[in-house]
Amino acid sequence: MHPSQFAVLPALGLIGFGAFGRLMAEHLHPYFRLRCHDPRYSPGDRMASDIGRFVGLAEAARCPFVVLAVPVAALAEAVEGIAPHLSRGTLVLDVGSVKTLPARIMAKGLPDHVAIVGTHPLFGPQSARNGIAGLKVAVCPVRGRRGGGVSAFLRKRLGLEVIVTTPEAHDREAATVQGLTHLIAKVLVQMEPLPSRMTTRSFDLLMESIGMVRHDAPEVFDAIERLNPFVPEVRERFFRLAAALDSDMAYRDMAYRDMAYRDMASGELAQERRGSLETPSVAG
Repeated sequence: MHPSQFAVLPALGLIGFGAFGRLMAEHLHPYFRLRCHDPRYSPGDRMASDIGRFVGLAEAARCPFVVLAVPVAALAEAVEGIAPHLSRGTLVLDVGSVKTLPARIMAKGLPDHVAIVGTHPLFGPQSARNGIAGLKVAVCPVRGRRGGGVSAFLRKRLGLEVIVTTPEAHDREAATVQGLTHLIAKVLVQMEPLPSRMTTRSFDLLMESIGMVRHDAPEVFDAIERLNPFVPEVRERFFRLAAALDSDMAYRDMAYRDMAYRDMASGELAQERRGSLETPSVAG
């Protein structure tokens, strides 16, 4: 049964209509009347497939549900823009890749009469191209008691696996989960062209994981690597261990070369000795 058959759907203001904003609209439109604001579009424009319409910032902010789908670096500006227009009891959510900084920005910049929940869908347009059911989303309640309702909707309506956590706990785990993934992908992309014919299954899986993030917008990489307060420590440890491994490999390479040289020299000396013993003496 389509949720809009017997009831008027609530309005949801979607601030930002980039790649992830479009993905959200695709999955949320059966449950909400979408009112999207994005400076790249004019109020009154219709969304693709007629799933909503573009409006001014004030109209989007007056919806009972407001989702900030903007880069983390632009979140403070978006919060400042919507704050004067929010009604009492509005639920404001963000979908940023980091959570400590957005939670602080929203708690400081949004009026006390609105509820705030931070979310991080642990997928993107590439990994969600076959649907989002079964994928993961982190939910971080920031203000109010609406986190439970958000979690129930994401789990029951969208089929997502919900992880309820705090902004700090999220960023600590994401520093490794995302920080290293995007870092390694960045390095390997710069090493291209990479082999594509004679590959192992493990290498294919590595290339598949890189393919999921290689087309992310630059601001996604910047947010993950620069705006998560726990990433520098993880990155420093990764490079320190990589450098130690490189040093160990260089030492072993030298030892193997020395061993091979000694073996070769010993073999040549033994061959010379055998040759001298086998050479018949010449009578004078």
